[in-house]
Amino acid sequence: MEVVAAAVPAIKVAALSGSLRQGSFNRGLVRAAIKICNESIDGMNMEYVDIEPLPMLNTDLEVDGTFPPPVAAFRQRILEADSILFATPEYNYSVAAPLKNAIDWASRPPNVWADKPAAIVSAGGGFGGGRAQYHLRQIGVYLDLHFINKPEFFVNAFQPPLKFDSQGNLTDPEAKKKLTDVLLALQTFTLRLQGKCSD
Repeated sequence: MEVVAAAVPAIKVAALSGSLRQGSFNRGLVRAAIKICNESIDGMNMEYVDIEPLPMLNTDLEVDGTFPPPVAAFRQRILEADSILFATPEYNYSVAAPLKNAIDWASRPPNVWADKPAAIVSAGGGFGGGRAQYHLRQIGVYLDLHFINKPEFFVNAFQPPLKFDSQGNLTDPEAKKKLTDVLLALQTFTLRLQGKCSD
């Protein structure tokens, strides 16, 4: 008798980059993650969610319980996602202002981050954005985000061999393999929290 493998339940992942620069390494990580999902991971649909259109947080912009259109659209995309991928640069030992702004808008009542599984990746100099990751984990505690703990993913973008090309695209095979491991862990964790996986 032929054994038919069960299909992996599909999950929808919202991917955010904390850098607005088109050629940024962290945007490159998001592009690489989307490509990996499309080509190598069944049941994981990842979409880039642009945070650039969001105004700076100002509760005066909330009128009669409604949000400005870019904020409302952003919040809806987060709400509809099964899990989140954050790609964060590090600025002054913390996350970049655009990402913190996006996080704050989506945390306005009702908090649409709540109970979402999430993963963090980062690229930069020195520690590769590690301190920003640890600060983001602290922020996530209050938001009820559930981050995977391992594997961790930090890329020193300036240490030989080169990890990115001149357009910010991830080119290093080892880094791509590590990024794939993060995505597979996020997929498994998401399905487990949804009660669709016992592994």
